[in-house]
Amino acid sequence: MRKMKHVADSRTEQTYLVMQRHINGYGRLFGGQLMMWIDELGGIVAKRHAEREVTTACIDQMNFKNAVYINDMVVLIGRMTHVGRSSMEVRVDSYAESLDSTRRLINTAYLVEVAIDQDGNGVEVPGLICETAEQKIEWEGGERRYQLRRERKKEGF
Repeated sequence: MRKMKHVADSRTEQTYLVMQRHINGYGRLFGGQLMMWIDELGGIVAKRHAEREVTTACIDQMNFKNAVYINDMVVLIGRMTHVGRSSMEVRVDSYAESLDSTRRLINTAYLVEVAIDQDGNGVEVPGLICETAEQKIEWEGGERRYQLRRERKKEGF
């Protein structure tokens, strides 16, 4: 019987302080830096769920909703949204946090992570228990995103 895990079992939050080395020529957070942080956090969420090594197979589009500046805090929150046999979809929400703890959304990204063995072959992951209405809606969205990814792959994307 397949092992099952709750969404909360792998939820992860990470905070970063934006420093000069993270800033681009326009004085804002370099998009590639945020992508790296998102990829790292997505991998951690997936490893916690799979209890295995993972590799990133896909990151859905990156839309930057708000600028981030030096000395801002960036908070990333990742959670499992959908699982297949060896693949997992992870949602990572990124926020800029002010000194009074107010958060403004920077980005929402969905990553597909694949659990792998020592030879790089996909291995089965635990199923996902969705308990809340929000978790069930995310699961349904994950089903649709999975189908869209398959269609894009057929088209050469």
